[in-house]
Amino acid sequence: MTKLPVVTGKALIAALEDIGFKVLRIKGSHHYLRHVDGRSTVVPVHAGEEIGPGLLVKILRDCELSKETLENLL
Repeated sequence: MTKLPVVTGKALIAALEDIGFKVLRIKGSHHYLRHVDGRSTVVPVHAGEEIGPGLLVKILRDCELSKETLENLL
């Protein structure tokens, strides 16, 4: 089993934008992203904090990405 990468909200959003996700809207610290094919997710951006492993797995599932794909994007 591969270990999840440690990533901040800003870095995760940048990686998702590289593969076609766009920030749809921002409400507070939550950035709502959507891909043209309909996949969507919410990424929280808190200064100095990393995305927890459980939330990162949920975001990856929403985006239909593997851990390896995310590591390559980062």
